[in-house]
Amino acid sequence: MDPVACFPEERKLVSVVGSELVENYTVYIIEVRDGDHKWTVKHRYSDFHDLHQKLTAEKKVDKQLLPPKKMLGKNSKSLVEKRQRELDVYLHTLLSQFTTVTPKALSCFLHFNLYEVNGVTAALAEELFHRGDQLILAGEVFTLRPLQLYSVTQQLRQAKPTCCTGDAKTDLGHILDFTCRLRYLKISGSKGPIGSSNIQENNLPFDLSVFKSLIHIEISECCWQQISGLPSLRSNLATLSIHNSTDNMMSILVPEAGEFSQWEVEGVESQCPVTAIIPVWEQLTTVDMSHNIITVIDGSVKVIPKVEFLDLSHNQLCSVDNLQLLYNLIHLDVSYNRMCVLESVHTRLGNIKTLNLAGNQLVTLSGLTKLYSLVNLDLSYNQLTQLEEVRHIGSLPCLERLSLNNNPVCIDPDYRTKVLAQFCDRAAEVCLDGTSNTEKELDTVEVLKAIQRARETRERMNNTEQTISEETRLSAPAPPHLSPSCTSSAVVPSPPAVTSSPCSLPPPPPPCVAQPAASQERERKQKEEGEREKERIKKTKHKEVNMGQEELFSPPTIQIPLPPPPTTNTQHTTQKPVCLSSCHTSTHQHIHTSEPVEGSIVNSCPVLLSHLLSLSSSNKDFISQLSQRLGSTLQEKEDKQRRKEVEERRCESGGEETEVLTPSNRSGPGYFEMGLDDSKVEVPASSPPQQQGVEVSRVVWCHCVRVEKTLQQMEACLVLTDSLLGLFYMSTDLTSTKHDTAEEQVQRQKEVVGLLQRDLLLPYSHVLLLSSSCSDLLPASCLVLRHSSSNTTWFLFSDAQSITDTTALLSAQLNLPSEPHPTPLPLLRPLLTSWEVEENQTPQGGYPAFLLSSSSSSSEPSPLLSDLLAQEAGGETTAGAPVLLFLTPRHLLVMKVNFRWLAERERSDAEVLDSSCCRLLRVPLGSVALYPTRPSAPPAGQHRLDHVLEVLLGQWRLLLVFPLAQDRLLFLGQLRERRDSLSGLKTLVLPRTTSAALKPGQSRGRDLTGHCCLCVTPPNPASFTYSVSQQPPVQSISSLLQSLGEENQPPPHLALNLSPGLKLLAGLEGQGLLEYFHNNIAQTEGEEVRQVLWLSVVLYKSPEAELTSCLLLSTNAIYFLLEDSASSLTHHSLWETSDSACRDPEAESCYYLTIRLADLLSVNVGLFDQYFRVVGSSADQIVCCLSRDSFGTHAFLQQLMAVLSLQEKVPQPESTEQDFYSHKDTGKMKNYELVHGGRVRFIYPSDEEMGDLTFIVAERKTAASSSSSSFNILLYLLAFQVQTPGSPTGTGPSPNPLLEPRTLILTSTDIFLLDEDYVSYPLPDLAKEPPSREKYQVREWRRIRDLDRVLLGYQPVPQALTLVFDDWSGPDLLCHLTMDHFNQETEATGGGAAAGGAGAVGGGAVGEVQWCILVPGAESRERLLSLLARQWEALCSRELPVELTG
Repeated sequence: MDPVACFPEERKLVSVVGSELVENYTVYIIEVRDGDHKWTVKHRYSDFHDLHQKLTAEKKVDKQLLPPKKMLGKNSKSLVEKRQRELDVYLHTLLSQFTTVTPKALSCFLHFNLYEVNGVTAALAEELFHRGDQLILAGEVFTLRPLQLYSVTQQLRQAKPTCCTGDAKTDLGHILDFTCRLRYLKISGSKGPIGSSNIQENNLPFDLSVFKSLIHIEISECCWQQISGLPSLRSNLATLSIHNSTDNMMSILVPEAGEFSQWEVEGVESQCPVTAIIPVWEQLTTVDMSHNIITVIDGSVKVIPKVEFLDLSHNQLCSVDNLQLLYNLIHLDVSYNRMCVLESVHTRLGNIKTLNLAGNQLVTLSGLTKLYSLVNLDLSYNQLTQLEEVRHIGSLPCLERLSLNNNPVCIDPDYRTKVLAQFCDRAAEVCLDGTSNTEKELDTVEVLKAIQRARETRERMNNTEQTISEETRLSAPAPPHLSPSCTSSAVVPSPPAVTSSPCSLPPPPPPCVAQPAASQERERKQKEEGEREKERIKKTKHKEVNMGQEELFSPPTIQIPLPPPPTTNTQHTTQKPVCLSSCHTSTHQHIHTSEPVEGSIVNSCPVLLSHLLSLSSSNKDFISQLSQRLGSTLQEKEDKQRRKEVEERRCESGGEETEVLTPSNRSGPGYFEMGLDDSKVEVPASSPPQQQGVEVSRVVWCHCVRVEKTLQQMEACLVLTDSLLGLFYMSTDLTSTKHDTAEEQVQRQKEVVGLLQRDLLLPYSHVLLLSSSCSDLLPASCLVLRHSSSNTTWFLFSDAQSITDTTALLSAQLNLPSEPHPTPLPLLRPLLTSWEVEENQTPQGGYPAFLLSSSSSSSEPSPLLSDLLAQEAGGETTAGAPVLLFLTPRHLLVMKVNFRWLAERERSDAEVLDSSCCRLLRVPLGSVALYPTRPSAPPAGQHRLDHVLEVLLGQWRLLLVFPLAQDRLLFLGQLRERRDSLSGLKTLVLPRTTSAALKPGQSRGRDLTGHCCLCVTPPNPASFTYSVSQQPPVQSISSLLQSLGEENQPPPHLALNLSPGLKLLAGLEGQGLLEYFHNNIAQTEGEEVRQVLWLSVVLYKSPEAELTSCLLLSTNAIYFLLEDSASSLTHHSLWETSDSACRDPEAESCYYLTIRLADLLSVNVGLFDQYFRVVGSSADQIVCCLSRDSFGTHAFLQQLMAVLSLQEKVPQPESTEQDFYSHKDTGKMKNYELVHGGRVRFIYPSDEEMGDLTFIVAERKTAASSSSSSFNILLYLLAFQVQTPGSPTGTGPSPNPLLEPRTLILTSTDIFLLDEDYVSYPLPDLAKEPPSREKYQVREWRRIRDLDRVLLGYQPVPQALTLVFDDWSGPDLLCHLTMDHFNQETEATGGGAAAGGAGAVGGGAVGEVQWCILVPGAESRERLLSLLARQWEALCSRELPVELTG
């Protein structure tokens, strides 16, 4: 009796439920059900037939059981339906026949091995039978899916033998033996159903108790409720990783807590009753619970006391609790959580060394003050806005590495030096943002520290002197004219009166000091002022005085008192007011009074200085000062209104009423002066009320375009309070001094507040928000406001997030619905064609910028570009309205908006867009290049360079001046990202100065703006960043630079016709080439150049053109720097191609193509390593590289394999073979294809390819000759045939020779010249049609025996060979003679003469034909001569004549 007969398998349901037609055959859909699980299988009839043959051979199934084949009408509907029913019966019969054990062939046919419990277990057991011991010995991480563990768990729960199938290879014991010995396990689940089944893998329960020796386990995409057996791992497990599987730590570390609520750790005494004692994880030192939804660190960490590394990143933590229980913890990662404030962290992280807090919402670092053992701290991507916060960690004695990237504080241009200055004497030991400190930065830090020490010393001396002076004054008797209450107050003269208007914010009121007694002079001045006020009221009595919005909105001429410079002198100095015209009468010369940058057109553009952005709503000091100024302004308005009302009543009553003076007119502290006619009575009054500040809810610094009668631009500050909206502009440019200390920053804030001039201050009810109506026309970074009773419109540009938040706040104040801002595509749609709209679905940006011309060319740009450029007026270049810059995946859109039209649109209901509202310039991103040098400016204008970006649009050199510095950074980042993602040609600019020799000690470096600056201190070779784990020694870097310099030498045949751009590139030495690569070409930081190779390339989309190229192989991509003629290729959309009239005299341009190694699919190696073809992800990324040298190809492939090995992330394949070029195992060789570990296919020539070439050559020879003797190809070379065109006159200079690419084939009896299509064969996978021409075309051929001599030295190109053939065909005694031998002479020659005529160089004797052949490689050239001489000697029985002539 069968031992497994008593354990029948569960009944499975199988049915053929349908069919579908795929290409020219029918596929039948089979549905399989196994309990609650079901899946579908698709097979064609031939698969059924193959299954049936296996079953009849192995299991003796009836041969007539399967329905027969049909040759005709096999796809007809009736036949398909009939066959579907018959196949359904066939499958039911098979399952009823094999009720105990399903045959392996049938199990695989129905996918039992993928979805059914027994089939999955059997497949896993068979795999481990073959590879289990090898995997254990290798010590690699073994991956199991939850379905496999679920199947093993269910199999163990069933009362069945371990080998139900009868096959020993599928015995369950193989799995149990493997799991008992396995040490490294990864369980990788998935979301959603598996394959074609309804099985939800993350909901399958499984048991881990079968694993007895695990020390590392990683679980992902599994539900924690389905995991059992974790407590059995506590004794051995050292590393635990759980991802996307749990929402609390308790469920993983203490699974028993769900059953026992009162538990305690083993070995800990508890005062409360417990229901369970939980043992600790004895060996666990690393816990990774990142990428979960954990909200709190609970008390379960008590059971992991030995943990040293804890990763809780990408969760939802708001605090770090209970970590004081982990006294061995030294590395903690809580990045990308929801932490806002951390208080007293040292009480929970006493011994921490590495702390990662990136990606949170931290605004202060006060809680990190006492982490004295901290070495590494990552605070990037937080909300730190104040540099003062760094002081909290500046005293940490062990801190070595600090990261503050992408915090608002990083926008400060002197951010690095100011941060390093907080560390005092340890500044040189701290590495900030992963970048080593330069000597210049450290010198600056030392200067800052010296200034700080001097300031502290001066303050101590001033405090000492002030204390002595105070003691002396207190000891002196009080003057008799002062009241006793004022004895202790300092006597200071009153400051001079300052004329102020409603448009200027008055300075903050001085502290209350004792005033001297009223004198006759003061009374006289007050009387005169009162008389003048009465006269003014009488003159304006007939006018209505409105102290609401009109007086605040339309100010007269402004008198601005300039604040005094910071000084320690206590004496008051008289401030001279500076008169500025009102913003109503000013032109677009942006109201600024800053010193112009001489010789620079950038100065004509108003810009918002970067240091003003730090004065935001989060800066409490600035908000407090601004609030006081607003409060004092409103109080002044109320006092002035009150005085006017009093004076009006006095005038109406004939001066009989009592005059009540405001506190500003009182003669002494605490008194008001009241008068009736000439008598005065002084009545003591209470102390004046303290001015209350206005609560400021939001401050936004922006660039403002104001449209009224004229268009004006200014740098503005938008202020939102609880009831008012204010818009202020800067009266002058306040340039920030580098290395400002805290006191200087406070003083700078006071100066900024003092320079703010009001343009608008209204209640919300008088403001119209037009952003919603203009949202389809302007980007999300623009806010549009209008006065309800005026024609003035303000367009405010700032960062998109600030504008969005401000719009939402204004909408709430105005009771307007808040809607998301749409994309600006509706404005762009009428200006684009239909296919352009489809392409540009997601334009990004909308950055305002001024477009200025910086080209010294005399040629005029295109009319559309000229319309967008700044115009010249009165001999000066003035900035008009800014243009808006949009970026699409392939184009840069420059749009000039008519702000007047937009302002009138709401009032006139204009909806039709025409050429008057905006103009659009569409530039392909491939034609947009960053200029490699930065515009210069004197020190007075250096602060503006952070807003300037110099670019090349086609051949036009332009300046982009961004009013907002952050817009420049965002535009630059997006431009680089979009250009890096382009698959076609891109423009590259090379300055002419790069080819000049630099002075010793100078080189070219790169600044933060993305430009290449000349003549800077060269970096230390050891400071170059490398992607490998260990930095190489300085000697290897020096050898790398030397090798790059040697490789950057174009071969002679390419150096003849180099374009100007490639000539500049070829003139760079090793270090210069490396620096230019990092500054202008590299896509990622730390990218290394591994090889430089000069060669010719042929593009797949332009196979007719062969281009000179410099190939740069880096650790990230392959770069092809091409000659200028690449711009004429029709399939690349480059804008305004090269023109000698508009060429930039300071730089040259070339074009380059990028193929990222991540997109590299395959590399085809040509015959005899003469060329290779790289294939990327698109047709633009298929390039054939003609090295014409086996050594160059060999070196490139070896370097490419080495780079791919560095990027390899998956384990090596099971079986490997050595590649053709190194002794390293890099992949698996199969069918002439080497599949590299990096998943790149290296395809080498097969025997069939060589056979095809032999057949083509032999067919041509057989067709022209009667000889049928066989021959072999001895040599295959890529060479040039030199054609020398005749000179027009005998005395004129000889023209440059033409090099025509040819493929040279040398056989045992003949020599051939062919045209070969290198790039189209073999046909790429993405090709949609066959190539337009054949791969090989025989141009001409000659017999070796007809060779008369070889000339060396008499040729127009150095190192060329001239083969001289006899132009007639003599008798070939070695061939078989036929009757055709006696035919006409033309037939006997076999086309040799005709073919030879095309290759004649000219100048040969009568009856001779000369082939001038240039073989670039010296080794290949010597081999050709050697083989040719050997074959000629074998045919002619004498040595080949070689003549040295010339």
